[in-house]
Amino acid sequence: MATFPFTSLFPLTLSSPSSSSSSSSKLWTLHAFRASTSEYVSSQYIPRREFLKGLALMPLPLVVLREPPPSHAREVEVGSFLPPSPSDPSFVLFTASPKDTPALRAGNVQPYKFLLPPTWKQARVANILSGNYCQPKCAEPWVEVKFEDEKQGKVQVVASPLIRLTNKPNATIEDIGSPEKLIASLGPFVTGNTFDPEELLETSVEKLGDQTYYKYVLETPYALTGTHNLAKATAKGNTVVLFVVSANDKQWQTSEETLKTVLDSFQV
Repeated sequence: MATFPFTSLFPLTLSSPSSSSSSSSKLWTLHAFRASTSEYVSSQYIPRREFLKGLALMPLPLVVLREPPPSHAREVEVGSFLPPSPSDPSFVLFTASPKDTPALRAGNVQPYKFLLPPTWKQARVANILSGNYCQPKCAEPWVEVKFEDEKQGKVQVVASPLIRLTNKPNATIEDIGSPEKLIASLGPFVTGNTFDPEELLETSVEKLGDQTYYKYVLETPYALTGTHNLAKATAKGNTVVLFVVSANDKQWQTSEETLKTVLDSFQV
């Protein structure tokens, strides 16, 4: 079947000649549409039946559909709106609040915080990945927030329903199992595709107050997120929160220590 460049047939805006009524404007738009489509069909020698079939398969609204940006995602450097870290002024401190994500507003995730270099930017999270469509009861993990920098790497916070990993309510991360058992379940959300246990280079356990964190160092040559991944996970309430720091080889060479500082700073 022939394909048609519908964006050229249906421009996003049509400016009509000056008119004294909305009806004449609409009539002008209709004539313009008919003229443009007829001209295109005749110039391309497309059979009328094929053309109409193409129209049926491609509804007009699809021409202008775009992924809507999530609330509060900003395409500016975080140093312009986040406060300097009290412990290290060369970083800024991001502290998540209910206005930032649907899960925080629903109470499914407890507030979390971490450091970022001031030149990083907050990235948009696609609606289908944000958990916006399934709150307050999501069956699968979702992405909370993302930040990135072309020269240094990127971070994301992934939240997973506790019930996906254990039937025990309000379980601690120790209740779920060993660090190796947890990463076997959540590894694909670190790499963006698959997880091979051989990619796990190092694990450790960290205690911050009453909260226990599992930490990971991974070398992931086939990961969508990057060839180097660091991760830190904990459980609180009815959610496991996974913090992922990713970089390609070039970013890792120049920013390894910065990325490790970012990982260490994460707390729920």
